[in-house]
Amino acid sequence: MSNKSKTVAVLGAGTMGSGIATVMARAGHRTVLFDVDETNLCRGIDTVHAFFDRSVQLGKLDGSAGQAAKDALVGSTDLTDLAPCDVVVEAVFEDLALKKETFGRLDEIVSESTLFHTNTSTLSVTGIASGSRLPERVVGTHYCNPAPLMKLVEVADGRHTADWAHKATVEFLASLGKTSVVTKDRPGFIVNRFLIPWENSCIAALEAGIASKEAIDEAVLGSLGHPMGPFRLLDIVGLDVHQQVATRLYEQLRDPRFFPPPMVERMVAAGDLGRKTGRGFYDYDDTRLFGSERRAR
Repeated sequence: MSNKSKTVAVLGAGTMGSGIATVMARAGHRTVLFDVDETNLCRGIDTVHAFFDRSVQLGKLDGSAGQAAKDALVGSTDLTDLAPCDVVVEAVFEDLALKKETFGRLDEIVSESTLFHTNTSTLSVTGIASGSRLPERVVGTHYCNPAPLMKLVEVADGRHTADWAHKATVEFLASLGKTSVVTKDRPGFIVNRFLIPWENSCIAALEAGIASKEAIDEAVLGSLGHPMGPFRLLDIVGLDVHQQVATRLYEQLRDPRFFPPPMVERMVAAGDLGRKTGRGFYDYDDTRLFGSERRAR
């Protein structure tokens, strides 16, 4: 696959989808952000634009580059608008039937040479690929969150993924400035096998009163060199997403380390999901991915 400018679709305008769309537009690709819900789509586009505006303010992009990246992004609620796409990145809700149905519908719309990428973190790539009549073109590409800032992408082939699709995927990710690590098609791949139990242990430590969230975040930053603490990260990911991923991995692996602590259930029930709702472990004035923080809770 040539690394010249492409037309790329990202399905799902949530936190991960909007983050991946940011990556694509920043790399100069014409990017179609798709969502079935107009409100979610507008929110996702707003998130992408806010990221580029903030990058210009911080001097990480010049004004013309920031505007060009914003101009590269379009939104759609019509799947047929994806017909000219060279790459489709699926980042919809973690539901096997939905993902399979989506790829099956896309089979009738896009070219047979279009690459299908699934951003799943808990489901089988092979299972998702079975929804397409061309499973050989389906590759798992799990972007680490937040996608615009984290360079790592896990690449997992399904049982029938073709060598050409794998190679084209790795080359495409490199053109985005991403680093690929190849993993087997197994629950959680590499990162979530380590990350989810660790995040659960941080939440359990907070719940047990061992330290404040600020102290735990600061300890991680100061000792482990992470770009952000666990509670800042969880607020970006969303407590509902963490609960879903952790529970799904627990169901598959039956390892109690993956089961979310009780605090997660209480926060989700209260609607304290993180940045997207304005309140999680911290409070936020701006619910976009990288808006301003208001105060610690």
